[in-house]
Amino acid sequence: MGIKKYRPTTPSLRFTELLTFEEITTDVPEKSLLAPYKSTGGRNSRGEMTIRYVGGGHKKRYRVIDFKRDKTGVPGKVVSVEYDPIRTAFISLIQYPDGEKRYILAPNGLKVGQTVVAGPGSAPEVGNTLPISEIPLGAIIHNIELHPGKGGTIVRSAGTSAQLLAKEDRYAIVKLPSSETRKILMTCVATIGTVSNADHNLQSLGKAGRRRWLGRRPRNRPVAMNPVDHPMGGGEGRASGGHPRSRNNIKAKGYKTRTPKNKSSQFIVQRRSK
Repeated sequence: MGIKKYRPTTPSLRFTELLTFEEITTDVPEKSLLAPYKSTGGRNSRGEMTIRYVGGGHKKRYRVIDFKRDKTGVPGKVVSVEYDPIRTAFISLIQYPDGEKRYILAPNGLKVGQTVVAGPGSAPEVGNTLPISEIPLGAIIHNIELHPGKGGTIVRSAGTSAQLLAKEDRYAIVKLPSSETRKILMTCVATIGTVSNADHNLQSLGKAGRRRWLGRRPRNRPVAMNPVDHPMGGGEGRASGGHPRSRNNIKAKGYKTRTPKNKSSQFIVQRRSK
């Protein structure tokens, strides 16, 4: 996957850098795995705006992803690698011998025609899902479960991966993309490899219109607001607004917001670096 930089034939193209989508093999999704995806526009059930700067954008349909990978012991063939408008990573369509089709997160390097399998006894190869207890130390993994049987919940965005560092008693020590090191039950499952589309964060949209296509509305700077609208608003002239903070007066840049008595804190071996 690469980034294409456009010639500045128009003002907006001067700063546009977008993905080349070389890995994508089809632009037609599997119809049986599509579901409605309703856009809220940042409004709740009463029509009140609860999230600012959200709305508009192109109409989307949700792709049903198999995060559990619970079709164990059955090899599936990779039919296609597709774009997913809901997430940053690409997805792969897997077809099993009985005709069933499922979408999975596409790991980096997975090609059309390859075979993937899930369950105990599977080989630790790219795209295969197996219990953490059977994954060799030092392996690069993604789509990791935190509760057995719930399905992968962490390390799912584009280009991310975690590393299996050690195994102690019932737990494995895993280093997450945030640099946090934590314990995860070895009965949980994970998928081998790195999530695809690693160049996602290198894009430059180039113009405000492309941002609107994605459903993001113009954002107003807090220091340009009035004091009634934001804690950083007001002041004479170009006042800085004081210490950076949110609209609810929660400080940014280093202020810890994690609940001190969070039950999952006992599983964190080393906190993420600043």
